[in-house]
Amino acid sequence: MDEDISIINSNTRNEKIKNFFIQNKKNLISAVVIIVLMLIGYFGYDEYKSSKKIKVSESYNATIIDFDENNKSQTTDKLIKIINQEDATYSPLALYFIIDNNLLNDANVINSLFDILINKTPVEKEIKNLIIYKKALFNADESDENNLLNILNPIINSDSVWKSHALYLMAEFFYDKNEKQKSKEFFNQILTLENANVDLRQEAQKRLNRDLSE
Repeated sequence: MDEDISIINSNTRNEKIKNFFIQNKKNLISAVVIIVLMLIGYFGYDEYKSSKKIKVSESYNATIIDFDENNKSQTTDKLIKIINQEDATYSPLALYFIIDNNLLNDANVINSLFDILINKTPVEKEIKNLIIYKKALFNADESDENNLLNILNPIINSDSVWKSHALYLMAEFFYDKNEKQKSKEFFNQILTLENANVDLRQEAQKRLNRDLSE
């Protein structure tokens, strides 16, 4: 008797499971299809990113190797294309190469390329801050106070490892303009930073003792 009841219960469970799958066949198939597509999309996109990275790398290396004084224009065009690829590694390197080799004379164009790196390229936080600092360095000689501060404020108003560099640049900027009180204020800020660059802290102290002690 107990065995018969057990068999009946087992058959009932099996029937319920069977009915569940029949009734929800479309939903289950849809769910499986969605999961499969998600997996394909994830691994496919990862493969796409990897393939794109390799192509950008090859393009950058070939451009740098082929560079000489006779193909500056072609080199510049290729490097700008790499910057517009918004690659976290090779887009910054492409802009640095342009600047280091004086391939562009238009500051507005260079600043627009900096903005692509800063605003669109998916770089790590401190790499982004380094790019911001390099943009400020590039503009420092021709910039006014407001423009330079506007560039550097994202670093100055943060706890970035580049903060002491930004403060030092502003301090030297004001010292060069003979605005010694402002210069002194920025040098003093470096001395109060817990994570200030050791060399810059020493240079700031020397500058305060030697040139701004009044």
